Amino acid sequence: MNAHYLISMLTLFILSQINIFSQDVYDIIKSAENKFKGETSQGKFTMIINTPDYQRTLKMESYNKGKDKALIVITSPPKEAGNKTLKIGKELWTYLKSTETTMKLPASMMLQSWNGSDLTNDDLVRESSLYDDYELKMLFEEKIGNEICWKIELVPKPNAPVVWDRIYYWVRKIDYNPSLVQYYNERGELVRTMKFSDIKNIDGRIIPSKWTIINEKKKGNTTEFIYEDVKLDKPIPDRVFSFRELEK
Repeated sequence: MNAHYLISMLTLFILSQINIFSQDVYDIIKSAENKFKGETSQGKFTMIINTPDYQRTLKMESYNKGKDKALIVITSPPKEAGNKTLKIGKELWTYLKSTETTMKLPASMMLQSWNGSDLTNDDLVRESSLYDDYELKMLFEEKIGNEICWKIELVPKPNAPVVWDRIYYWVRKIDYNPSLVQYYNERGELVRTMKFSDIKNIDGRIIPSKWTIINEKKKGNTTEFIYEDVKLDKPIPDRVFSFRELEK
Protein backbone atom coordinates (compact mmCIF):
# COMPACT_ATOMS: atom_id res chain seq x y z
CA MET A 1 0.00 0.00 0.00
CA ASN A 2 1.79 3.17 -1.20
CA ALA A 3 1.62 6.70 0.14
CA HIS A 4 -0.43 7.95 -2.80
CA TYR A 5 -3.13 5.34 -2.10
CA LEU A 6 -3.21 6.23 1.60
CA ILE A 7 -3.57 9.93 0.81
CA SER A 8 -6.40 9.19 -1.64
CA MET A 9 -8.25 7.09 0.90
CA LEU A 10 -7.78 9.73 3.60
CA THR A 11 -9.10 12.42 1.26
CA LEU A 12 -12.18 10.35 0.44
CA PHE A 13 -12.83 9.80 4.14
CA ILE A 14 -12.55 13.52 4.91
CA LEU A 15 -14.86 14.40 2.01
CA SER A 16 -17.42 11.86 3.20
CA GLN A 17 -17.41 13.43 6.66
CA ILE A 18 -17.81 16.89 5.17
CA ASN A 19 -20.81 15.58 3.20
CA ILE A 20 -22.40 14.20 6.38
CA PHE A 21 -22.12 17.45 8.31
CA SER A 22 -22.68 19.88 5.43
CA GLN A 23 -26.43 19.52 5.95
CA ASP A 24 -27.85 21.77 8.66
CA VAL A 25 -29.15 19.40 11.31
CA TYR A 26 -32.01 21.72 12.29
CA ASP A 27 -33.17 21.93 8.68
CA ILE A 28 -33.15 18.14 8.44
CA ILE A 29 -35.32 17.66 11.53
CA LYS A 30 -37.61 20.52 10.54
CA SER A 31 -38.07 19.01 7.08
CA ALA A 32 -38.85 15.58 8.55
CA GLU A 33 -41.33 16.98 11.08
CA ASN A 34 -43.02 19.27 8.57
CA LYS A 35 -43.65 16.41 6.15
CA PHE A 36 -46.92 15.86 8.01
CA LYS A 37 -47.82 19.51 8.55
CA GLY A 38 -49.23 22.41 6.65
CA GLU A 39 -50.85 25.71 7.58
CA THR A 40 -53.87 23.46 8.05
CA SER A 41 -54.46 19.73 7.81
CA GLN A 42 -57.49 17.49 7.96
CA GLY A 43 -57.70 13.77 7.48
CA LYS A 44 -59.00 10.35 8.33
CA PHE A 45 -56.91 7.90 10.32
CA THR A 46 -57.05 4.38 11.70
CA MET A 47 -55.37 3.42 14.95
CA ILE A 48 -54.85 -0.26 15.75
CA ILE A 49 -53.92 -1.11 19.33
CA ASN A 50 -52.18 -4.45 19.84
CA THR A 51 -51.50 -6.09 23.21
CA PRO A 52 -50.78 -9.70 24.21
CA ASP A 53 -54.42 -9.91 25.40
CA TYR A 54 -56.50 -8.05 22.80
CA GLN A 55 -56.64 -5.87 19.69
CA ARG A 56 -58.73 -2.72 19.22
CA THR A 57 -59.29 -0.60 16.13
CA LEU A 58 -60.30 3.05 16.26
CA LYS A 59 -61.12 5.28 13.30
CA MET A 60 -60.92 9.03 13.64
CA GLU A 61 -60.91 12.36 11.89
CA SER A 62 -58.57 15.21 12.78
CA TYR A 63 -58.43 18.91 12.05
CA ASN A 64 -55.35 21.07 12.70
CA LYS A 65 -54.72 24.76 12.21
CA GLY A 66 -51.24 26.04 12.87
CA LYS A 67 -49.57 24.84 16.07
CA ASP A 68 -52.28 25.95 18.46
CA LYS A 69 -55.58 24.45 17.28
CA ALA A 70 -56.55 20.81 16.87
CA LEU A 71 -59.72 18.73 17.01
CA ILE A 72 -59.79 14.92 16.96
CA VAL A 73 -63.07 13.05 16.52
CA ILE A 74 -63.50 9.29 16.96
CA THR A 75 -65.84 7.90 14.30
CA SER A 76 -65.64 4.16 15.07
CA PRO A 77 -66.40 1.85 16.85
CA PRO A 78 -70.01 2.95 17.54
CA LYS A 79 -69.54 2.73 21.32
CA GLU A 80 -66.86 5.46 21.20
CA ALA A 81 -68.00 7.37 18.11
CA GLY A 82 -68.44 11.06 18.88
CA ASN A 83 -65.78 11.24 21.58
CA LYS A 84 -63.58 14.25 20.88
CA THR A 85 -60.36 15.95 21.90
CA LEU A 86 -59.89 19.70 21.47
CA LYS A 87 -56.65 21.64 21.82
CA ILE A 88 -56.46 25.43 21.95
CA GLY A 89 -53.01 26.76 22.73
CA LYS A 90 -51.60 24.67 25.55
CA GLU A 91 -54.99 23.64 26.90
CA LEU A 92 -56.76 20.37 26.16
CA TRP A 93 -60.35 19.22 26.58
CA THR A 94 -62.09 15.90 26.01
CA TYR A 95 -65.77 15.33 25.29
CA LEU A 96 -67.45 11.99 26.04
CA LYS A 97 -70.49 11.41 23.86
CA SER A 98 -72.05 8.75 26.10
CA THR A 99 -72.34 11.09 29.10
CA GLU A 100 -72.31 14.38 27.17
CA THR A 101 -69.60 15.73 29.45
CA THR A 102 -66.61 17.94 28.72
CA MET A 103 -63.47 17.79 30.86
CA LYS A 104 -60.38 19.97 30.76
CA LEU A 105 -57.23 17.87 31.02
CA PRO A 106 -54.56 19.10 33.45
CA ALA A 107 -50.91 19.15 32.40
CA SER A 108 -50.35 16.03 34.50
CA MET A 109 -52.54 14.04 32.09
CA MET A 110 -50.76 15.07 28.89
CA LEU A 111 -48.49 12.03 29.05
CA GLN A 112 -51.22 9.50 29.81
CA SER A 113 -52.27 6.90 27.25
CA TRP A 114 -54.92 7.97 24.77
CA ASN A 115 -57.67 5.35 24.62
CA GLY A 116 -55.38 2.58 25.80
CA SER A 117 -52.88 3.09 22.98
CA ASP A 118 -49.12 3.67 23.06
CA LEU A 119 -49.78 7.28 22.06
CA THR A 120 -50.20 10.00 24.65
CA ASN A 121 -52.41 13.07 24.66
CA ASP A 122 -49.24 15.06 23.97
CA ASP A 123 -48.53 12.98 20.85
CA LEU A 124 -51.96 13.62 19.43
CA VAL A 125 -51.92 17.39 19.88
CA ARG A 126 -48.22 17.81 19.02
CA GLU A 127 -47.48 19.87 22.13
CA SER A 128 -43.70 19.96 21.67
CA SER A 129 -41.57 20.99 18.70
CA LEU A 130 -38.35 19.05 18.33
CA TYR A 131 -36.35 21.76 16.60
CA ASP A 132 -37.45 24.38 19.16
CA ASP A 133 -37.15 22.34 22.36
CA TYR A 134 -34.02 20.25 21.75
CA GLU A 135 -30.33 20.74 21.02
CA LEU A 136 -29.52 18.70 17.92
CA LYS A 137 -26.31 16.90 17.03
CA MET A 138 -25.50 15.01 13.85
CA LEU A 139 -23.92 11.64 14.70
CA PHE A 140 -23.35 9.65 11.51
CA GLU A 141 -25.03 8.00 8.53
CA GLU A 142 -26.63 4.59 8.92
CA LYS A 143 -28.69 2.31 6.69
CA ILE A 144 -32.24 1.64 7.87
CA GLY A 145 -34.01 -0.85 5.66
CA ASN A 146 -32.87 -0.04 2.14
CA GLU A 147 -32.18 3.66 2.65
CA ILE A 148 -29.23 5.64 4.02
CA CYS A 149 -30.31 7.85 6.92
CA TRP A 150 -28.82 10.61 9.00
CA LYS A 151 -28.77 9.65 12.67
CA ILE A 152 -29.38 12.70 14.87
CA GLU A 153 -29.22 13.01 18.66
CA LEU A 154 -31.64 15.33 20.45
CA VAL A 155 -31.06 16.57 24.02
CA PRO A 156 -33.58 18.91 25.73
CA LYS A 157 -32.74 22.57 26.03
CA PRO A 158 -32.66 23.94 29.60
CA ASN A 159 -36.20 24.39 30.97
CA ALA A 160 -37.80 22.99 27.79
CA PRO A 161 -41.30 21.59 28.57
CA VAL A 162 -40.53 18.09 27.27
CA VAL A 163 -40.65 14.55 28.59
CA TRP A 164 -37.77 12.77 26.94
CA ASP A 165 -34.23 12.97 28.24
CA ARG A 166 -32.79 11.92 24.90
CA ILE A 167 -34.10 11.13 21.42
CA TYR A 168 -32.37 9.45 18.49
CA TYR A 169 -33.92 10.31 15.15
CA TRP A 170 -33.12 8.72 11.77
CA VAL A 171 -34.03 10.75 8.65
CA ARG A 172 -33.90 9.29 5.13
CA LYS A 173 -31.42 11.17 2.91
CA ILE A 174 -33.36 10.40 -0.25
CA ASP A 175 -36.53 12.28 0.70
CA TYR A 176 -36.06 13.71 4.24
CA ASN A 177 -38.77 11.43 5.61
CA PRO A 178 -38.46 10.07 9.17
CA SER A 179 -37.48 6.42 9.30
CA LEU A 180 -37.01 5.57 12.97
CA VAL A 181 -37.21 7.44 16.29
CA GLN A 182 -36.15 6.17 19.73
CA TYR A 183 -37.20 7.87 22.99
CA TYR A 184 -35.22 7.56 26.25
CA ASN A 185 -36.19 8.60 29.78
CA GLU A 186 -34.03 10.34 32.40
CA ARG A 187 -32.66 6.96 33.53
CA GLY A 188 -31.31 6.26 30.07
CA GLU A 189 -33.95 3.58 29.38
CA LEU A 190 -35.43 3.10 25.93
CA VAL A 191 -39.15 3.69 26.45
CA ARG A 192 -40.62 3.89 22.98
CA THR A 193 -39.67 3.28 19.36
CA MET A 194 -41.49 4.67 16.34
CA LYS A 195 -41.07 3.14 12.89
CA PHE A 196 -42.30 4.78 9.69
CA SER A 197 -43.22 2.77 6.60
CA ASP A 198 -45.48 2.47 3.52
CA ILE A 199 -44.23 5.61 1.74
CA LYS A 200 -47.05 6.99 -0.43
CA ASN A 201 -48.12 10.11 -2.30
CA ILE A 202 -50.73 11.69 -0.03
CA ASP A 203 -52.17 14.99 -1.21
CA GLY A 204 -49.06 15.68 -3.26
CA ARG A 205 -46.54 14.80 -0.54
CA ILE A 206 -44.41 11.66 -0.44
CA ILE A 207 -44.73 10.61 3.20
CA PRO A 208 -44.94 7.47 5.35
CA SER A 209 -48.60 6.43 5.55
CA LYS A 210 -48.03 4.11 8.50
CA TRP A 211 -46.44 4.65 11.92
CA THR A 212 -45.75 1.76 14.25
CA ILE A 213 -45.26 2.69 17.89
CA ILE A 214 -43.51 0.04 19.98
CA ASN A 215 -43.85 0.19 23.77
CA GLU A 216 -40.41 -0.94 24.95
CA LYS A 217 -41.56 -1.15 28.60
CA LYS A 218 -44.58 -3.37 27.90
CA LYS A 219 -43.48 -6.18 25.63
CA GLY A 220 -45.99 -7.07 22.96
CA ASN A 221 -47.73 -3.68 23.10
CA THR A 222 -47.74 -1.78 19.82
CA THR A 223 -49.93 0.81 18.14
CA GLU A 224 -50.29 1.25 14.39
CA PHE A 225 -51.28 4.70 13.19
CA ILE A 226 -52.40 4.65 9.55
CA TYR A 227 -53.18 7.61 7.28
CA GLU A 228 -56.32 6.95 5.22
CA ASP A 229 -56.73 10.40 3.70
CA VAL A 230 -55.07 13.76 4.36
CA LYS A 231 -55.73 17.21 2.96
CA LEU A 232 -53.14 19.93 3.59
CA ASP A 233 -53.46 23.71 3.43
CA LYS A 234 -57.23 23.66 2.86
CA PRO A 235 -59.30 26.34 4.65
CA ILE A 236 -60.76 25.25 8.01
CA PRO A 237 -63.26 27.62 9.71
CA ASP A 238 -62.30 28.74 13.22
CA ARG A 239 -65.68 27.50 14.49
CA VAL A 240 -64.37 23.93 14.11
CA PHE A 241 -62.11 24.59 17.10
CA SER A 242 -64.89 25.76 19.43
CA PHE A 243 -66.71 24.32 22.41
CA ARG A 244 -69.91 24.34 20.37
CA GLU A 245 -68.25 22.03 17.86
CA LEU A 246 -66.69 19.96 20.63
CA GLU A 247 -70.08 19.29 22.21
CA LYS A 248 -72.02 19.07 18.96
